[in-house]
Amino acid sequence: MGPEVIVATLVPLTLFGLIFGIVYIRNKENMALIERGINPRITDPRPRHFVSLKWGLLMAGAGMGLLIAYFIDINTNHWVMTAAGKEYQGDNPAIYFSLIAIGGGLGLVLSYFIEKKHWTQIGRDSK
Repeated sequence: MGPEVIVATLVPLTLFGLIFGIVYIRNKENMALIERGINPRITDPRPRHFVSLKWGLLMAGAGMGLLIAYFIDINTNHWVMTAAGKEYQGDNPAIYFSLIAIGGGLGLVLSYFIEKKHWTQIGRDSK
């Protein structure tokens, strides 16, 4: 019995356990709300404001990071000096991953500031 059999057994069991746990916890949460007299379908305790803005800015930031990483990648030299002479190093995937993460993070930070400005303006208007 090799590691392939163990992996082939554990991956579906783990996936099933994860899905079962999420459904079980959500059901417990809904039952607790019903016991308090709150309809879980109407009153969702998790606000869903600005979801499209968050996703849009996240994707735009990740796309800009990917574009910048591409331009950095094609404009840098990938040649390294070794003992045998000059050798081609190949692509640098770290640039892509880091700039996608930085761009996505900046998009989420921008989303936070836009939401904060909106909520402070609403708070000011209601007074």
